[in-house]
Amino acid sequence: MTLLDLQDVSFRYPDGSIGLNGCSLAIERGTRNALIGANGSGKTTLFQHCNGLLRPQSGIVRYAGAALDYSRGGLRQLRSQVGMVFQNPDHQLFSASVQEDVSFGPINLGLDETTVRRRVADALHAVGMADGADKAVHNLSFGQKKRVCIAGVLAMQPELLVLDEPMAGLDHKMRTEFLAVLDALHAQGITLLLATHDIDFAYRWADHIHLMAAGRCTASLEAADLAECGDALSALGLPLPTVVELHRHLAAQGLLAQQPAPRSHAELLTRLETTNHGKEAACR
Repeated sequence: MTLLDLQDVSFRYPDGSIGLNGCSLAIERGTRNALIGANGSGKTTLFQHCNGLLRPQSGIVRYAGAALDYSRGGLRQLRSQVGMVFQNPDHQLFSASVQEDVSFGPINLGLDETTVRRRVADALHAVGMADGADKAVHNLSFGQKKRVCIAGVLAMQPELLVLDEPMAGLDHKMRTEFLAVLDALHAQGITLLLATHDIDFAYRWADHIHLMAAGRCTASLEAADLAECGDALSALGLPLPTVVELHRHLAAQGLLAQQPAPRSHAELLTRLETTNHGKEAACR
């Protein structure tokens, strides 16, 4: 079922620059989606249309089958269902303490104190920040600030979580921890849409990959099919995932069978080990 649907959406900024140019994109409920494109391709502009921060100058945005309602009440309802996490957490955090910041959304929904407290506690637990509720926001690390941003969105209990370059600025350990949070959220039924420049990560993690260029979505495909889309990637200045290139090289050398490319290096290593064990058994 389609949860979010942009149809032929265009938007031009006051200085005349094009944000979106006849962009169409469909996000299916319960899926993990990666949006890939160069800087200036329209990714952030598209995201700002997802929860009504920007309004199409032409075209239409639908959520759960209904056109967006841009009234004050309609936007409040939409933003309780579509949560946005910006690339720079300092653009999203504005309260003194973690608990205050995460409480802001639920309080604005008019929820009672008991419900707010429960939502805040659940959201902080979900992102691994349960022990940091009383910490000052300015004392948090970059990775912790990103977690708090997600907690603030989760406290609204969204169905769709939109993340703009969530891996930017994170070291390897923080990336691993952050991905564990995203996978846990997806397991709870939350639909995920994120922007990334990392083609290897997108290929490994996403269910669907959407390619952006010049303000429009040029292709939407199953992530498993990306290995056959070298031309589409090349047109955006992107390489094939490293594991795909490596698999093709090994297959050309006769070290692996010609079969669909693996999605991760771990899967590739497993295939190599299985192939080697089979050859050893045949030689005995």
